[in-house]
Amino acid sequence: MQSSSLPSTAGIGFKSQHFDDLAHPGAVSWLEIHAENYMVEGGPRLAMLDELRARFPISVHGVGLSIGGEGPLDPAHLGRLKRLIERVRPAQFSEHLAWSTHEGAYFSDLLPLPYTPDTLERVAAHVDEVQQRLGLCMLLENPSSYLVFEESTLSETEFLAEVARRTGCRLLLDINNVFISASNLGTSAQAYLADYPVDLVGEIHLAGYAEEDDGQGGPLLIDTHGAPVADPVWALYADVIARIGPRPTLIEWDNEVPDFPTLEAEAARAAQLMARRRAA
Repeated sequence: MQSSSLPSTAGIGFKSQHFDDLAHPGAVSWLEIHAENYMVEGGPRLAMLDELRARFPISVHGVGLSIGGEGPLDPAHLGRLKRLIERVRPAQFSEHLAWSTHEGAYFSDLLPLPYTPDTLERVAAHVDEVQQRLGLCMLLENPSSYLVFEESTLSETEFLAEVARRTGCRLLLDINNVFISASNLGTSAQAYLADYPVDLVGEIHLAGYAEEDDGQGGPLLIDTHGAPVADPVWALYADVIARIGPRPTLIEWDNEVPDFPTLEAEAARAAQLMARRRAA
């Protein structure tokens, strides 16, 4: 199966308003697209993508496969994804450890899973199916969490490591999600990362979040992808890079999207941290 060829540098999620800016990309050396935005037969989106993929490595990030769903994967959706992969020939493909479909209905959220042997078997089977159908090694991303399931018998890090062991997939470490989950659940982000199978990390995501009141006077962090990367997330990222070395690192900013110089500055900060690690 095809494996990753993304450079261990900084990338951003492509937005059409930044197309002209990418003539001078600065610290941005690769781009990510959301697969479901490009599952079309033609038009300006694909025309821009065809031009960009000649100049930048592309990572395709799925949000609609419902890897954790109880039912089978949607063959039509998987077929559209395969056609996109064959057209773009991306350096990498990733999806989420979550579910978003039930009995033919699609939801707009990435919903959580209990970490049990039954769930593990189902997720591993779905990952196997995706990899065989697409002919590539995919990455699986850790979710942001707002609750825990009483029936869970595995930790999230144990669950991810076992899926990877069974399927040969690699992992996408979303450090913003780690921080959000730890804050919301009253756990330690540092302890989570100490247990995380970092040798399997093929890509890192950094993003911003919003803070709300949890109704009991405490903070509730929401994964909005609509703000700069927060300082505690940068600190966790620096610790991870010091431990495992540079990895392809994406700045995610999907809502309230800023101008290109703001995004490029965030990418430059990630690139500088990786450069310091290389120098050390």
